[in-house]
Amino acid sequence: MIVSGLSGTVLTGRVALVTGASQGLGLEIARAYLRAGARIAMCARNEALLAAARSQLVAEGCAAEAIFASAADVTQSADGERLVRATIERFGRIDVLINNAGVYGPKGPIESVDWIEWVDTIAINLLGSVLMARAVLPHFKGQRSGKIVQISGGGATNPLPYLSAYAVSKVGIVRFVETLALEAGEFGIDVNAIAPGALNTRMLDEILAAGPERVGQAFYERSLQQKASGGAPLGAGAQLAVYLGSALSDGISGRLISAVWDPWITLQERRDELRNSDIYTLRRIVPRDRGKDFGGGT
Repeated sequence: MIVSGLSGTVLTGRVALVTGASQGLGLEIARAYLRAGARIAMCARNEALLAAARSQLVAEGCAAEAIFASAADVTQSADGERLVRATIERFGRIDVLINNAGVYGPKGPIESVDWIEWVDTIAINLLGSVLMARAVLPHFKGQRSGKIVQISGGGATNPLPYLSAYAVSKVGIVRFVETLALEAGEFGIDVNAIAPGALNTRMLDEILAAGPERVGQAFYERSLQQKASGGAPLGAGAQLAVYLGSALSDGISGRLISAVWDPWITLQERRDELRNSDIYTLRRIVPRDRGKDFGGGT
């Protein structure tokens, strides 16, 4: 679902901090935010790639003064706190945090994958997102407004054999989103997660390079099909990120929203319905949900 109307001025006056912004979806989100009128701080671990990404945006016509780029490791609390301070010093405020930094991590059976790589994946995908939220929340609470947009994915809603660290981290971050939405709601802070769809990025290339022996035949074959078809457009996830960072989505919080399948552009019309339901959330399925009568509860 790509919506052409989320550009121009919908984010004018807003400042967004985008992690993992040197390539792929993070870079596309940075581009979409600039085109929608925002100023951005972009970070990534690789300083050279980050500098190249900033130069690319400027070459495309984005205002250089609207882009602040600083290398940072989201797994280090000091880096996150420094990045938040530097962004506020540069632009005077932060309105949106986009937690995009993420990796697939080790591929293979849980008993044989490298344990350090497994833990590092949790640190980047889950703990890094929590640390960035911790760093920006005092500022958001002080101004009594803010948006946290978390990139999730298929690992949150389906088992992913041979990619256990990725799957665990993604489902964990969605539950964190739901929890933080309740904690922070009284301060005017909205917290949501995006499922951007199956993207043809470097992460897909990793899966194909790993081969069916490490990621499983079924997932490998699906990845080959995705590569051939072109995958989901980066623009869909980026425009949903724009929507969730704008005033259009005020009051929509604690949700996991699909960029490809959900009618998100009209969700503001269903704000009250969402607030009083478990739509777009992760919940336990009990027998009666599937027409069975052998017990179960909430």
